[in-house]
Amino acid sequence: MTASEAPGAALAAGPTGRIVLLTTSHRVAPGLLSWPAWQALRGADRVLCADSAHPQLPYLRDAGVEVAEAAPGARELVDYCTTAPGRTAVVLTSADGESALTDGLARLAGSGRERMPDLELLPGAYDLPGARLLDLVQVMDRIRVECPWSGARTSEELVKYGIEEAYELVEAIEQGDREALREELGDVLLQVVFHARIAQEDPDEPFSIDEVAGGIVDKLIRRHPHIFGEEAAETAEDVREHWLRTKAAEKRRDSVTDGVPLGQPALALAAKLASRARTAGLEVPVPEGPEGEDVGYELLALAVRAAGQGIEPETALRAAARTYRDAIRAAEVARRGGE
Repeated sequence: MTASEAPGAALAAGPTGRIVLLTTSHRVAPGLLSWPAWQALRGADRVLCADSAHPQLPYLRDAGVEVAEAAPGARELVDYCTTAPGRTAVVLTSADGESALTDGLARLAGSGRERMPDLELLPGAYDLPGARLLDLVQVMDRIRVECPWSGARTSEELVKYGIEEAYELVEAIEQGDREALREELGDVLLQVVFHARIAQEDPDEPFSIDEVAGGIVDKLIRRHPHIFGEEAAETAEDVREHWLRTKAAEKRRDSVTDGVPLGQPALALAAKLASRARTAGLEVPVPEGPEGEDVGYELLALAVRAAGQGIEPETALRAAARTYRDAIRAAEVARRGGE
């Protein structure tokens, strides 16, 4: 509902003008405004902006839009648009959203005693998906420079936090906790941005978050030739074959075991080795351990068997461990009840 349709509209006889509050996003390159925004700017009788450092100003002036650097009050704008028929004033808002101005306009409109122009909030630029990632990069830059703790950290010192955050993410997924999942994904993302920010400062081989993102984008495109290239894939197995074939050509490894991190949890390591052997078409029997040391080999055999059945042994054992934990808690409750 416009101001002229509000209670007390009888005060507004004839054209009363228009006030447009034009909002923009600092995450979108200056000058990239919507067509309605450009129409409003070019058709305005007056364009105002209180922020002399507003990033849009140079682009508006280059486009021939005259902008007055002024902080208009609500009373001033209303009088300007109502003293002459059909006047339009566009206010380019600053980062704080011109809260004082909007509050003042709301008070005047709500009084029912004012002859009000039409009031319009016009988004001039919309954030693209992923735009908040730019905020994260900027915040991390500032923290790295100004925080005594974060500014002194090395990637080696952050390793334990990366491992912890990955496990907390896994737990959130397995528990089906959506709020925890959102939070833990953020914590894992922070680790990526933190390490990339540290890498920028390397004196010999620096790289940035943009190179990290660019690298994974290029990899995804290469490994999905059925989407970005000429190959076809009808099934998930076709996709997997494309991925493995492209990956093998990229890595040029001497052994199918190359690239398998030995520092990962033992069950996951065993399953990964079994998967690599199976993919390569190798039939490798599980070795038998020396007498008295057979428990590890028995666990290895279980992990290989699970992997062959399409079961993630690490996930399966965690699920069983949670059931075991619940049984322990139940036993504790039962014991306290009997005391």
